[in-house]
Amino acid sequence: MQTFLTLANQTLWLILILSLPALVVSLVVGLVISLLQALTQIQEQTLTFVPKMIATVLTLIFFGSWTFTQLITFTQQVMSYIPKVSALP
Repeated sequence: MQTFLTLANQTLWLILILSLPALVVSLVVGLVISLLQALTQIQEQTLTFVPKMIATVLTLIFFGSWTFTQLITFTQQVMSYIPKVSALP
Protein backbone atom coordinates (compact mmCIF):
# COMPACT_ATOMS: atom_id res chain seq x y z
CA MET A 1 0.00 0.00 0.00
CA GLN A 2 2.87 2.34 0.80
CA THR A 3 4.28 1.77 -2.70
CA PHE A 4 1.07 2.98 -4.28
CA LEU A 5 0.96 6.09 -2.12
CA THR A 6 4.59 6.84 -2.94
CA LEU A 7 3.94 6.45 -6.67
CA ALA A 8 0.83 8.63 -6.49
CA ASN A 9 2.77 11.32 -4.64
CA GLN A 10 5.64 11.19 -7.14
CA THR A 11 3.18 11.29 -10.04
CA LEU A 12 1.49 14.44 -8.75
CA TRP A 13 4.84 16.15 -8.19
CA LEU A 14 6.01 15.16 -11.67
CA ILE A 15 2.84 16.58 -13.23
CA LEU A 16 3.38 19.83 -11.34
CA ILE A 17 7.05 20.10 -12.27
CA LEU A 18 6.52 19.24 -15.95
CA SER A 19 3.62 21.67 -16.41
CA LEU A 20 5.27 24.52 -14.52
CA PRO A 21 7.45 25.96 -17.35
CA ALA A 22 4.55 26.24 -19.80
CA LEU A 23 2.24 27.68 -17.16
CA VAL A 24 4.76 30.27 -15.98
CA VAL A 25 5.55 31.41 -19.52
CA SER A 26 1.86 31.64 -20.37
CA LEU A 27 1.22 33.62 -17.19
CA VAL A 28 4.06 36.08 -17.84
CA VAL A 29 3.10 36.61 -21.50
CA GLY A 30 -0.55 37.09 -20.54
CA LEU A 31 0.43 39.63 -17.89
CA VAL A 32 2.63 41.60 -20.29
CA ILE A 33 -0.05 41.61 -23.00
CA SER A 34 -2.71 42.65 -20.46
CA LEU A 35 -0.53 45.55 -19.34
CA LEU A 36 -0.04 46.62 -22.95
CA GLN A 37 -3.78 46.40 -23.54
CA ALA A 38 -4.48 48.51 -20.48
CA LEU A 39 -1.94 51.12 -21.57
CA THR A 40 -3.18 51.33 -25.15
CA GLN A 41 -6.87 50.64 -24.39
CA ILE A 42 -7.01 47.97 -27.11
CA GLN A 43 -9.45 45.29 -25.99
CA GLU A 44 -8.97 42.59 -28.61
CA GLN A 45 -9.36 39.04 -27.27
CA THR A 46 -7.13 37.38 -29.87
CA LEU A 47 -4.30 39.72 -28.90
CA THR A 48 -3.82 37.78 -25.67
CA PHE A 49 -4.60 34.32 -27.00
CA VAL A 50 -2.21 34.11 -29.96
CA PRO A 51 0.99 35.29 -28.20
CA LYS A 52 0.29 33.02 -25.21
CA MET A 53 -0.27 30.08 -27.54
CA ILE A 54 2.94 30.77 -29.47
CA ALA A 55 4.96 31.24 -26.27
CA THR A 56 3.55 28.04 -24.78
CA VAL A 57 4.35 26.01 -27.90
CA LEU A 58 7.90 27.41 -27.99
CA THR A 59 8.30 26.57 -24.31
CA LEU A 60 7.11 23.02 -24.89
CA ILE A 61 9.56 22.66 -27.78
CA PHE A 62 12.41 24.11 -25.71
CA PHE A 63 11.71 21.94 -22.64
CA GLY A 64 10.61 18.89 -24.66
CA SER A 65 13.78 16.85 -24.28
CA TRP A 66 13.96 17.55 -20.54
CA THR A 67 10.30 16.62 -20.14
CA PHE A 68 10.78 13.43 -22.12
CA THR A 69 13.82 12.50 -20.02
CA GLN A 70 11.86 13.03 -16.81
CA LEU A 71 8.99 10.91 -18.10
CA ILE A 72 11.34 8.09 -19.14
CA THR A 73 13.04 8.13 -15.74
CA PHE A 74 9.70 8.02 -13.95
CA THR A 75 8.42 5.22 -16.19
CA GLN A 76 11.54 3.16 -15.49
CA GLN A 77 11.04 3.74 -11.79
CA VAL A 78 7.40 2.61 -12.01
CA MET A 79 8.41 -0.47 -13.99
CA SER A 80 10.95 -1.36 -11.32
CA TYR A 81 8.13 -1.48 -8.75
CA ILE A 82 6.20 -4.15 -10.69
CA PRO A 83 8.13 -7.16 -9.35
CA LYS A 84 7.81 -5.82 -5.81
CA VAL A 85 4.05 -5.37 -6.13
CA SER A 86 3.43 -8.71 -7.83
CA ALA A 87 5.35 -10.47 -5.03
CA LEU A 88 2.92 -9.15 -2.41
CA PRO A 89 0.28 -11.64 -1.18
